[in-house]
Amino acid sequence: MTTFPEDSILVLLETTPSGTPARSAAGLLGAAAEVGTPVALIVAGPDGAADTAAAAGDLGAAYVLTAQPESVSSLLAVPTVDALAAAAGLVRPDAILISNSVDGRDAAGRFAARTRFALAVDAVGVGRDPEGIVAHHSVYGGAYSVDCAPTFGAPVITLREGAVDSRAEARTPQIESLDVPSSGIAAASIESFEARTVTSTRPELRGAVKVVAGGRGLTSQEQFALVDQLADVLGAAVGASRAAVDAGWVPNNYQIGQTGISVSPQLYVAIGVSGAIQHRAGMQTAKTIVAINKDPDAPIFEIADFGVVGDLFQVVPQLINSLSARKE
Repeated sequence: MTTFPEDSILVLLETTPSGTPARSAAGLLGAAAEVGTPVALIVAGPDGAADTAAAAGDLGAAYVLTAQPESVSSLLAVPTVDALAAAAGLVRPDAILISNSVDGRDAAGRFAARTRFALAVDAVGVGRDPEGIVAHHSVYGGAYSVDCAPTFGAPVITLREGAVDSRAEARTPQIESLDVPSSGIAAASIESFEARTVTSTRPELRGAVKVVAGGRGLTSQEQFALVDQLADVLGAAVGASRAAVDAGWVPNNYQIGQTGISVSPQLYVAIGVSGAIQHRAGMQTAKTIVAINKDPDAPIFEIADFGVVGDLFQVVPQLINSLSARKE
């Protein structure tokens, strides 16, 4: 049986429908490598398990545990938590890292409740001090950075996708199949589903490297097209403030903020966004923030790296034309 390093960090890797590691995998393994030895856990059906494990090694996993619970394709969450419990008992990690996705938060909460481990959600990074692993958070709309750590046991930490820039070096991982006994805990089941293919030239908002967001200052759904045009030129995802969503200009899944999606892109362009604290809570950790607003006192300028005070209906078309010309 494999003996795992004392500084092991267990990382739950989500997979895409095609069986490849999800986009969040690189950041999770990069964060794990900063504080210990990354041990990846892949919970999926048997098809493509070897290829997925090898891909995890390319992203920096030193060890890969593959789990194929019989009920993983029909029961929600519980088989994944069973696999996490089995992996944690085998590895005895210093921490468990999970993506702050919908499925990730579900698994993390259930696992923490079952094991009585401390739970730290929506972290933007991890560190290590003499007593163990520390989770870094951005709170109150990014006004404060705080750290948290458990008083006992390994912390279960969900990491905001896109928040961690570091990447681990590729390795040839040691791969081991994990035996997962069923807990028998009641779980919702999937009776049937229908696959739907969604075609889009834009990246998914959560985890996007570039984001262009529009707010109330755009005044109408027709004018919101400026956001779409700039996003297409930049190759960015499209987001919105709550005001734009409540006005019906864009769907709810575009909303960025405390009650929407949290993003941490390399570039965040805010067009006509005032920068209310609820919105800032979902984008404050962006690496570079560019704000375009006619109100020089708009709160968004307090956190912007670059600000343009002016009429967005004049500024944005010029920006689109300039960027388009550079691409030609």
